[in-house]
Amino acid sequence: MKRSFLVFCLIFCPIFAVMRGSGQSGNRPSGILPSRIDTSEVTVSVDLNRSLGAFTPIDDWFGYDESNYTTTPHGQKLLKELHGLSPVPVYIRAHFLLTSGNGKPELKWSSSNVYTEDAQGQPQYHWKILDGIFDAYAAAHVRPMVELGFMPEALSSHPEPYHVPWPAKPGVAEGWSFPPRDYSRWRELTFRVAEHMAERYGMRTVSTWYWEVWNEPNIGYWHGTEREYERLYDYAAAGVRQAIPQARIGGPATTGPSNGKAAEFLKQFLSHCAKDTSAATGGAIPLDFISFHVKGTTSLADGHVRMDLQRELAGAEHGFAIVRGSPEFQRLPIILSEADPEGCAACVSTKYPQNGYRNGLMYPAYTAAAMKSLLDISGREHVNLIGMLTWAFEFEGQPYFAGFRSLATNGVDKPELNFFRMAGMLGGERVEAESGGATDANQILASGVGGQPDVDALATAAPGAAAVMLWNYEDQDAAGAAADLRVAIRGFPKTAQRVLVEQYRIDDEHSNAYTAWLRMGSPQRPTPRQYAELQAAGQLALLGSPQWMTPHQGVLQTRVTLPRESLALLRITWTAVAGAEK
Repeated sequence: MKRSFLVFCLIFCPIFAVMRGSGQSGNRPSGILPSRIDTSEVTVSVDLNRSLGAFTPIDDWFGYDESNYTTTPHGQKLLKELHGLSPVPVYIRAHFLLTSGNGKPELKWSSSNVYTEDAQGQPQYHWKILDGIFDAYAAAHVRPMVELGFMPEALSSHPEPYHVPWPAKPGVAEGWSFPPRDYSRWRELTFRVAEHMAERYGMRTVSTWYWEVWNEPNIGYWHGTEREYERLYDYAAAGVRQAIPQARIGGPATTGPSNGKAAEFLKQFLSHCAKDTSAATGGAIPLDFISFHVKGTTSLADGHVRMDLQRELAGAEHGFAIVRGSPEFQRLPIILSEADPEGCAACVSTKYPQNGYRNGLMYPAYTAAAMKSLLDISGREHVNLIGMLTWAFEFEGQPYFAGFRSLATNGVDKPELNFFRMAGMLGGERVEAESGGATDANQILASGVGGQPDVDALATAAPGAAAVMLWNYEDQDAAGAAADLRVAIRGFPKTAQRVLVEQYRIDDEHSNAYTAWLRMGSPQRPTPRQYAELQAAGQLALLGSPQWMTPHQGVLQTRVTLPRESLALLRITWTAVAGAEK
């Protein structure tokens, strides 16, 4: 009894102190109100010799509505951090690259003013704002996923009202969401943009980019028919390929295919690309990748945030099945060009409390569970998933930890960004990892993650290195038992007589600037010292010091205790010992 009470105090008393000082019960860290203090024991077994194939890093994709945030100081800082997440290329997608305006961002709005027409109706091209955005990408060494949208005012078939500040009144259709009044000029616009990018950054560079036509044309982002979207796609593809013959172009970036209308739109688009001829060229329609979106949803249950990972995975499963059912395209790369817990990054949790997961630990734990399940479902469906794009960036000039879906706030990294730092250490071959506490993808598709948490693992191995990501996730933020993981990693070569083990953590005390901010009293004007502390707290942290350990008969045994909604990553490295027994 005394031992249990001591454990309780060590774990939860500091957290209660933070909550009392925060004064923000609706924005509290996820998973810190304990309903019980016991732990559940879980066995995790990793076999470095049981390869499941090459590991595909699907997590290095990010996007945001406000493309003009790219050139802000915090935006440029974050881009450089995103480049530093992983050894593989990082791709960035943004809305409103082609819209008319002065280049000043608002929530869910940006503009480049790249296309206007003079008094005689002749096209005029202006590159300054667009160049600033793409120069920032180049400076950060990230690659664009160029979203070709939305319609310039002078080219729109229905230009008024062109832009209504968000949140717009229901039913208001903005001019940027309409088809072009002249498809040949739309083709010329896409050609000029692609040509300009090739001249500025080099043909070899732009041939590594992805070019996606529009965004969610099956809902209010497109006030045209599906046939008109197909025509839009044909002319855009022709324009880009005219400038960049090796350009990788695709779409249709539709919403979740578990919705019947979205599914039919995706099917019809694939049929168009497979069977029709291009409205622009009369020849074959290029399609180099397929994109669609998958989203969960959030709600409140007895004052607790409830996630819905089941919904996101169901959308992916339906979309994968549609692609697999298209013989011409079933091995094309699939990019989930938005894959998120819900659908509105700018809907702040102070106004929408069901989004209260965004500052704390539920967000990275959810993302870990989603990534593994998406890899498993795509493998089962035999499709080529290459990207799970997180629609989160930063919101310039907003209060600290305001509750936007973002990776950083005022230059301070949030726990979600540290998930991607962890994921960046995975690489090589994916290897077998079995957990006695796992809720596998099929179970999540059937009933979500409720009642019993998903305590699971994802592991990779490369020459001289291995990485094991572990998490304890549940769809509801009510606290539950910590998981006491007994981890056995087998398959080390005999030459690895000593291995270095590092444990990275994301929990209330590690890699968590939000709880550090709450402890400070939630300052909106932190002092220079406080700001430095917040920036340090936002970095991925080690739990304790690295340890040299000795595998016994090729097996390494260790224990990890994970509170609910927390993550760990074990990174293990070794150097073959000369003369060791082979």
